[in-house]
Amino acid sequence: STLFPYTTLFRSHGADTSPTTKIRRPSSSGTAGSTKGIHRGGEKKGAGSLEEMASTYTLSVIAAWYFSNIGVILLNKYLLSIYGFRYPIFLTMMHMVMCAFLSMAVRASGVVPKQAIKGRKHAIKIAVLAVVFVASVVGGNISLRFIPVSFNQAIGATTPFFTALLSLFIMRHKESTQTYMTLVPIVLGIMIASKAEPLFHPVGFVACFSATFARALKSVLQGLLLTNENEKLDSLNLLMYMSPVALFVLVANANVMEPDAFGVFYQNCVDSPKFFFTVALNCVLAFSVNLTNFLVTKCTSPLTLQVLGNAKGAVAVVVSIILFKNPVSGVGMVGYGVTVAGVVAYSEAKKRGKEAAAKRMGRGASSGVLELLGNEGEQDRQRSGSKLSTMA
Repeated sequence: STLFPYTTLFRSHGADTSPTTKIRRPSSSGTAGSTKGIHRGGEKKGAGSLEEMASTYTLSVIAAWYFSNIGVILLNKYLLSIYGFRYPIFLTMMHMVMCAFLSMAVRASGVVPKQAIKGRKHAIKIAVLAVVFVASVVGGNISLRFIPVSFNQAIGATTPFFTALLSLFIMRHKESTQTYMTLVPIVLGIMIASKAEPLFHPVGFVACFSATFARALKSVLQGLLLTNENEKLDSLNLLMYMSPVALFVLVANANVMEPDAFGVFYQNCVDSPKFFFTVALNCVLAFSVNLTNFLVTKCTSPLTLQVLGNAKGAVAVVVSIILFKNPVSGVGMVGYGVTVAGVVAYSEAKKRGKEAAAKRMGRGASSGVLELLGNEGEQDRQRSGSKLSTMA
């Protein structure tokens, strides 16, 4: 009706349809053309605005993911090493309390889809993952008591090495030769960084390596245990279901290994509101790591998240050196750089391997379809021949 107003008027009032009645239609270069231009321009402008909003949202989520990941590492280091609150198990327990509460709140809000536990076996699998998850987080927090963030991140970058080995021994999953070759610079780099680290501490080194091993083990076990499509959970639902088990393990261990932590925490909160605020912010960021991890994966892809993770370690190292002013050596930074380069090469090799496997599957499916069509054609020819013989 907007483009052809006179035609609408003609139809609505039943004007004379004789040849003397002239219906004036706007030409392509007249009003209609300009109106179409306005409409198309509006559509383009609207589409552009939506794209800009989507890009802004994605960048905001990625920025929040970086802030959460780096923030929780730096605050853990501050509380456990600089401030002197030397209770990593208790601090991890506080993280899990916040994660349990906020994950249930976010799930109830509808931000993430609701996924349910399918049965007893499913619950046992999640409990196993929760125990390994606790070991990885506690080990990482213990290491921050003794070693700087830069060295902690350098060791943490070796996760692909353990993942590849555990996948081979547990799942019997073999990678390509090129993928295994990329593990060499990962290990070589951390050996160089360890030897040149000015603040090397054996307890922190062992704790961080144990945490890295546990992180890789959780990743492999998650792929092994939650193989059924009905059992797979996104990061937030998995966190919500792991939290009670993790909390039980942490409370029990904190009471046995850090019995003074509860009293020291209460006294510090009474003496310094700043301490309470710092711990509260630290706990919120611990949950935000999981929330933004879910959102980044939803907005982009798991591969993008992996690339961002590789860059996150380097950013955390630079920020920690600026804030805490811990001494670093040139040789150590070269070693860390070699490790990061190996991780990037590992990611690229894995990506190429998946693409090659997908192509092979596509070719196999195509050949299967052609074979099926060929069999059907042969059957049709046989049926036609039998009909002709019957007619004869």
